[in-house]
Amino acid sequence: MIDAGGYFVRTAGERDLPAVRALLVETWHDTYDAIYGRERVDEITGAWHSIEALRARLKQPHSEFVLADNGSDIGGVAFAVAEREGKSIELHQLYVLPACQGRGIGQALFDEVAICFPEAREITLEVEEANGRARGFYEHLGFEQMGQSEDCGSAGFDIPALIYRRLL
Repeated sequence: MIDAGGYFVRTAGERDLPAVRALLVETWHDTYDAIYGRERVDEITGAWHSIEALRARLKQPHSEFVLADNGSDIGGVAFAVAEREGKSIELHQLYVLPACQGRGIGQALFDEVAICFPEAREITLEVEEANGRARGFYEHLGFEQMGQSEDCGSAGFDIPALIYRRLL
């Protein structure tokens, strides 16, 4: 268990899903309303961050779904999946509430995901090009841009993104 300024990283469970959804919706609106508009963010979070979608992540094989919890609030969440027989990790989500950013929670979530897959040699992710804060965070962690995607996250949403990679 990793401590990040009073928040401890632990595995997410079914009872956490409403709070995780609320965190994701708040974080997405804070980050993406200026880029995509409120209605588009509502559409995306409705599809990607529904309780059903989050529940499916809890059950996904070869994955880790962790959150930062201080005993009363959830400050951040991360979800990753092992690929290529565990040699690669794909980081699908790493979000920290805007009010909690800058406290080491994102770093703690990333560290936990990385140690959960001891056979992994690399970790990849997609990040919206216009999301300068996230790009700066990942670059600070040692990620380098290695490509682009025209349909980040889920087919049909037409969200362009940069693909980043870090060797472990």
